[in-house]
Formats: sequence, C-alpha cells, structure tokens
Amino acid sequence: MEKKKIVILGAGFAGLKLARKLNNNPHFSVTLIDRYNYHQFQPLFYQVATAAINASDISFPIRKVFQESKNISVRLAEVTRINKEKNEVETTIGDFSYDYLVVSMGCTTNFFGNKQIEELSFPMKSTNEALTLKNRLLTNFESAYSAESPEEMEEIMNIVVVGGGPTGVELSGAIAQMKKFILPKDYPDLDFSKLNIYLIEGSPNLLGPMSDLAHKKSFEYLSNMGVNIWTEGRVVDYDGKTISLADGRTIKTRNLIWAAGVTGNVPDGAVTKEELQRGNRMKVDRTSKVI
Repeated sequence: MEKKKIVILGAGFAGLKLARKLNNNPHFSVTLIDRYNYHQFQPLFYQVATAAINASDISFPIRKVFQESKNISVRLAEVTRINKEKNEVETTIGDFSYDYLVVSMGCTTNFFGNKQIEELSFPMKSTNEALTLKNRLLTNFESAYSAESPEEMEEIMNIVVVGGGPTGVELSGAIAQMKKFILPKDYPDLDFSKLNIYLIEGSPNLLGPMSDLAHKKSFEYLSNMGVNIWTEGRVVDYDGKTISLADGRTIKTRNLIWAAGVTGNVPDGAVTKEELQRGNRMKVDRTSKVI
C-alpha cells in the first residue's frame, strides 16, 4: 500500500508534537518543514533575553528528535506559496506535494502597521530576537559611561516594555530583578536608582484574558519590584529616542521592547487575502480544516 504524504509546516509545539505522534507510522510519509533546524521553547525567551539562561538551553535540534525515524524527513526552507489546487507547497528549496497539509507556523509580532516602531523596537518571538535583545540590554549600560548630557543618560536608563500580556509581565519582572541583583555588581560605578522600567498596556489590566486575581497580583508584584505600570496607554509613535502615547504622554528611551500582540505567521503570498481572517489567521471550519 502506498503511503499517504503529509507535509507539516512549522516545528513549533504543534508541528513537532504531531510529527512525533506520526513517527514510524507505516501508513504515512511525513515531511517536516521549518525555517530553523531547531525547536524553540518560546515560554523561556524572556530568560534568554535577560541572560538568565543560554539560548542552547531552550533550542533543541529537530533532526536529533528523528534520528531513528523511518518515515519523517526534515527540511529547512521558507514557504512561498500553498497551492491547494495542485496539493503542493512551494518553498525556497523546491515544491512538496501532499495528501494532507498541516499548517502550524505559529505567530509573529504584531506591530499594528507601524513601520517606524517595527524598525526601531526590539521584539521577542524567536531565539535570535531574544539574543539580540539580550545583547542590547547588556551593552546598553556601556554607553552610559560616555553619555554627554542628562537627557542622553535618561534615554539610556529608561527601559520600556509595551504589552502587558504574559511576555511583557515576565520580561518586566526579569529586568527588575537584574536591576536589583545583577547590574549593580556588573556596573558598580553606575547609579541604578536612576534606571526606570516602564510597562505600558493598552487595556485597563495586565494579563487581560486571565482572572481578576491575576490582574491584581501581577500589578502588585511588579509595582513592588519598582516597575512603573501605565495601563490604558496606547503607543502611537517612536523615533528611536522618544515614545509618544495617544494621550500625549512621552517617555525618553533608546530601549523599546515590543510585546504588544501577535499575528498569524503566514508568509506574504503564501495564500490569498481572501483565505485569511482577523489576526492574519487562515480561515478554518469548526474542525480546524482550512476552508
């Protein structure tokens, strides 16, 4: 009997879990496609960004998982188009035909159309982005030694996190811990009482979808750690040195960390606009089958 071909796009939690379930299944030939050759444990990105752990601690080689597999092939590629008429996935390394296609490419940072913020802020939705943010945080204070004015020092010593969901809350708390326990040891001649951490959230509460208790406790916990929390604050612009909010408030900073939302990670041109819905999600029926 000829094996059915399954193509899985994305080796995140969903894609990897499915591939492992299908491992050595004699009825299916599986191709797992991802842009990276490792699985990323996203919940701990904030710890990589704050140098609490190494990137290698949360990055696991995909091929190692399937070293003894008889039916799973791993390919590194970018998806350029999903051709439903031909049952083919077009990628940067060629086309892959399928009987069943699983789209599990996850999500990416949502900048809500603001190209200026996209260009100048620091997102955290991949290991590479977490490492970039870590390098920024750890080298930011070196520039404090050469600051030529109080205004420049203020820009250096203000760190702003936009987005009060789990990522923003965890990251703000981790930076507050760095301020208290780590940075004074690494930079003993800098005054970290001048380091200000801001967490800006557009809705009335932190951790909005969670319980009222979570709202209250997260606010109390971060406030006690010295984080300045601005709720109902919507960031509308950033020029690399000053953040502007819709209500007229501004913050001087060179360090804008963007954790304000996510959007579906569907490559441009992979599907038509008619096949997408709000949040760049593919249209599916109640069983998650693409319509």
